[in-house]
Amino acid sequence: MTETFDTIFANGTLVNHDGVGRRDVGVRDGKIVAIGSLSHLSAGEVIDCTGLHVLPGVIDSQVHFREPGQEHKEDLQSGSLAAVMGGVTAVFEMPNTNPLTTSEAALADKVSRARNRMHCDFAFWVGGTRDNVDDIPELERLPGAAGIKVFMGSSTGDLLVADDEGVTAILSKARRRAAFHSEDEYRLEERKPLRVTGDPSSHPVWRDAVAALQCTERLVRIAHATGAKIHVLHISTAEEMVFLAKHKDVATVEVTPHHLSLSSDDYARLGTLLQMNPPVRDLTHQAGIWWGLQQGVADVLGSDHAPHTLAEKDKPYPQSPSGMPGVQTLVPVMLDHVAKGRLSIERFVDLSSHGPGRIYGMATKGRVAVGYDADLTIVDLKRTVTITNAQSASRAGWTPYHGREVTGWPVGTIIRGQRIMWEGELVTPATGAAVRFHDNHNA
Repeated sequence: MTETFDTIFANGTLVNHDGVGRRDVGVRDGKIVAIGSLSHLSAGEVIDCTGLHVLPGVIDSQVHFREPGQEHKEDLQSGSLAAVMGGVTAVFEMPNTNPLTTSEAALADKVSRARNRMHCDFAFWVGGTRDNVDDIPELERLPGAAGIKVFMGSSTGDLLVADDEGVTAILSKARRRAAFHSEDEYRLEERKPLRVTGDPSSHPVWRDAVAALQCTERLVRIAHATGAKIHVLHISTAEEMVFLAKHKDVATVEVTPHHLSLSSDDYARLGTLLQMNPPVRDLTHQAGIWWGLQQGVADVLGSDHAPHTLAEKDKPYPQSPSGMPGVQTLVPVMLDHVAKGRLSIERFVDLSSHGPGRIYGMATKGRVAVGYDADLTIVDLKRTVTITNAQSASRAGWTPYHGREVTGWPVGTIIRGQRIMWEGELVTPATGAAVRFHDNHNA
């Protein structure tokens, strides 16, 4: 019997677990069912990917889409539109919304808002607090939950667990890998007088490298004591990379495009648009983060997409909020680093697809393999484009990369076999669904 497919993605260069090479991908009922030379077989649709690279769907495991509570900056629909326009097939959204995502009801509300309204697939981090410690074993395994997220340093929102006792209580209860914003709140409070009004370049002076390293050292010590698995978000210092390389038994590590691509030299040009927590630092730290990426210490890439309106960012520092959009530019900015020889296309795939699938225990996502969801990010590694604010699908409407020329561009976003974005156009209405995990109740 001749095998038939709903779709064959033909003639592309596939990057997956067995290397880089010319292979077709056959899809049926939203799943990958064959990989290889499929031109002699029939399909409802054949999508020609000649000259393009076919990657596993890119997963951005740290975004802030601001809904509910701050929809004037972003909402689940606009944020996910930015994601798919940038080649991202799934996102994990953060809990510092209003109300905070700290209860079963708040998580269920987000999942309900997202279903068939978000353009990409989704999961939601649940905030870990002193008040919900006893509920954590259930909360982290609910349908749509990515796990527990803890802020050890204050950032946007009201989630803060600064003390060792509070963190120990949370990690003693958590069974899945818990994610942390690691900046020492006590040191941040002490150093607040070092902020210079009107000078955002004082941001990394206030939130210095010691604040990050001290907190990460505390966190790793608690993880060892409790036997917990931790994920340290948005590493911003060279010293943390060296330290975390010695503690890979308990800690996985996230790096961001902005810490890899921008430096404190850019404050003069970008001002408060560069203001992030933890801060973008000098080139010595950027080099240290690249070392961690190239040596395999880094496990995943996350954008930390954290949009604010230009009017909000225009406030004089430090009244200006920290955060920048990033989900739409993650793929092109990192592909430009591939073009410049700073990382291989295989390492990019490891950070953006295989890594999240592996460390979070995602079910049937993160690989191009038979039996997995047909999530693909199709890219042109040779295309040169200038990133502009006008391209932004985020409600914020701006990017810190405005005017940057990059080589490497997302051509298609395929989710469960459907073309969602193709050549810069949204071609399928929102069909987002909750990501499943091996230890979710619904997996």
